[in-house]
Amino acid sequence: MITDAHAADGEMIWQPEPEDSAETGVGRFAAFLDGQDIDVGAGYDELWQWSVDEPEQFWELFARFAGVEFGGTPGPVCTNDAMPHTRWFPGRTLNYARHLLQGHEGTALIGIAEDGTREEVTWDALRREVASLAAHLRTRGVRHGDRVVAILPNVAEAVVGLLAAASIGAVWSVCAPEFGPGAIVSRFAQLGPKVVIAAPGYMLGGKDRDRRAELGEIFAQLPTLEHIIWVGRHTCVPSVPTRVPAVDWAQAVAEPAELVFEDVEFSHPLWVLFSSGTTGIPKGIVHGHGGALLEEMKMLLIHSDLRPGDRYLNVASTSWVLWNALVSALGVGATAVLVDGNPTFPSIDRVWQIAAAEQVAVLGVGAGFVHACAKAALVPMRDHDLDALNSLQVTGSPLSADGYRWVYGNVGDIWLSSMSGGTDIASIFVGGSPTLPVHVGYIQAPALGVRVESWDEAGNPTRGKGELVVTRAMPSMPLSFWGDDGSRYHESYFAMYPGVWRHGDYIEFTHRGILIHGRSDSTLNRNGLRLGSADIYTVVESLPEVAEALVVGAELGTDYYMPLFVHLADGANPDVTQEAITRSIRENLSVRYLPDEIVFMPGIPHTRTGKKLEVPIKRLLQGARLETVADLGSVDDPVLLEEYARFALERQTISP
Repeated sequence: MITDAHAADGEMIWQPEPEDSAETGVGRFAAFLDGQDIDVGAGYDELWQWSVDEPEQFWELFARFAGVEFGGTPGPVCTNDAMPHTRWFPGRTLNYARHLLQGHEGTALIGIAEDGTREEVTWDALRREVASLAAHLRTRGVRHGDRVVAILPNVAEAVVGLLAAASIGAVWSVCAPEFGPGAIVSRFAQLGPKVVIAAPGYMLGGKDRDRRAELGEIFAQLPTLEHIIWVGRHTCVPSVPTRVPAVDWAQAVAEPAELVFEDVEFSHPLWVLFSSGTTGIPKGIVHGHGGALLEEMKMLLIHSDLRPGDRYLNVASTSWVLWNALVSALGVGATAVLVDGNPTFPSIDRVWQIAAAEQVAVLGVGAGFVHACAKAALVPMRDHDLDALNSLQVTGSPLSADGYRWVYGNVGDIWLSSMSGGTDIASIFVGGSPTLPVHVGYIQAPALGVRVESWDEAGNPTRGKGELVVTRAMPSMPLSFWGDDGSRYHESYFAMYPGVWRHGDYIEFTHRGILIHGRSDSTLNRNGLRLGSADIYTVVESLPEVAEALVVGAELGTDYYMPLFVHLADGANPDVTQEAITRSIRENLSVRYLPDEIVFMPGIPHTRTGKKLEVPIKRLLQGARLETVADLGSVDDPVLLEEYARFALERQTISP
């Protein structure tokens, strides 16, 4: 129930109807625990406290609640080894694909192409294709631990590929086709794949884009490659001859086969997800069948309130971890809605059109999308029938207070769940519960089973702004980084606080909820005052003259340089905008937040998953070369990033 769509920052803007609580995932789990004689108190806070005080009991019972079936030898839920050496459910077996595919009927997938073409894939058809592809892979010699990789858009074949590889016990990895050849090779060459599934072209922005030359370049740099499967159904671009045997998708799934699932150890590698590649070679983050499955089911059943038969749309490319969550929705018995191409083409309103037409119950988007909708003055609840929509999930970056108000003023009486997690854990640290109120600008609560805290630099817990840390192991923490001896893994998460996971985000706990203040490694630190970049974005990007902004703080010897890069909105006057930015920062934050310089740029660079390239820009300003700060194939606009490199070089030239 909306309490006040114009509520002030921090005020309650929505609260659940008490009578609906029992039907939510949180309510059903609490009732399940009651049936196991587990008293967890009256509300979510008590449930969370029990989940982190008794993690072994929590995960054992949650697995049972989620219907996850184990084989192997029963034993302890986890070992007593400190992070990162904790092992979960040792001796137990399962298969991720089995849990997703068995026991469901009706529609499994809905695929929507950029031109509006629509298809439905039934559960029976999905199981048949997975069985046939798995059999084909086996005939090509794919076994436990072999790598099957894909260069595919968000289409049904990508889902089939993941599930077929998982059913065998092979290791899966996928890149979106718009990634540059260098970015793809820097990822897949590490894995030594035996099979590549690839599309010779893909649709994006109304154009059919030919990728044959790039794919030839990629294949030539994968010496372990033995077989290629072409997926050409979604493009007019034909496949090309290759040095290794290749077949079309239709041939690969032509022969009927029995659906067979190989039982694998709980920690058997399932997939490799890659870091954004903004610094150095991308980290290959390895997750196991069991850890990924349990965390995905918890995120979907509890923190998304996704239910059997629901339609779930998460706006994500195949390279973003949220695509894995979209596929994992099958394990709930929900229908995954796959949107190929640019989901906001030809207009940003298209996401809402699809949500209405497909009667989506849970919609996942990035915070940037919400902010763009607000700037475009969209009113989805007026223009579309969103009666089926129960919740809106927002992630990717902090959602501004104005974003909350826009949702409740223009989307409707739904549960808004802002959440924060990461590719690193294929899940969330903090998120939402449909049984809790929503306060403007605040994430509702820590996720079940996650002992997440805020620590200062000395390693002391604080309720104020601090490093986001996790003090007890989670099942989906990476098994390893691919090809790493453990040193890079340790340096990434455990170097700052030994034995404690430091994620690299800046977090704050308050009585209203939780705030994420952006990446701690790009947090501004001027004269000892630590400033969150998200605070500046909230103020600056709310101005109609500003399309987007990026702020960094660079230590330059004994000096500290804090520029604000601004992409102007169409028709905006730079002089007027500069005055408006300065005035807004003074009025809404303080003079301490004023940048040293406002620099107007033709755009703001991002990773291909939408994250602003704050750290690479900072390193450019500190004198690093462009090729050392980012893999150009993994950014959304390499030419734009070169513009920033020129700016940094020119500034170094004229600086004393």
